[in-house]
Amino acid sequence: MNQPRLARKTDMPRVLELINELAVFEKEPDAVEVTLELLESDGFGNNPKFTCFVIEVDNRIEGMALVYKRYSTWKGEVLHLEDLIVSQSQRGKNLGTRLLDKVVEYGKSLGVKRISWEVLDWNEPAINFYEKKGANVMRDWDVVQLDEKGIENYLKNCDARL
Repeated sequence: MNQPRLARKTDMPRVLELINELAVFEKEPDAVEVTLELLESDGFGNNPKFTCFVIEVDNRIEGMALVYKRYSTWKGEVLHLEDLIVSQSQRGKNLGTRLLDKVVEYGKSLGVKRISWEVLDWNEPAINFYEKKGANVMRDWDVVQLDEKGIENYLKNCDARL
């Protein structure tokens, strides 16, 4: 049984394919803006911005988990799981469990106070999976974001007030 391993720079083309597969699953096929070049430079440069784990089946990457450190004003250092993706053809074969196990082990080794992530409210299979693993799905919180256009508009409005 294959175990997750740290991703290598050469794994990033397949990781990008999995990211795009997730975007299709989440009904946002055109939302992915990250490029192979960004994944390679951001993950494997002098100051890596993320850590990525992959899992293979028959020498092909079929799952990945991408994490990075954050800081909580309430807890201190925490780990954020940006995405845990298993290719659709390999779901239900414990790859997700093994990847989540690796993320939790990694978080423990870093001494973080919390590991957090988001899940879409309609993705009941994922919600059930996380709850069975002991995660607290906090349904009373909403994700808040400003995209690039939102940032620009915010700053324009901010400048107008000054």
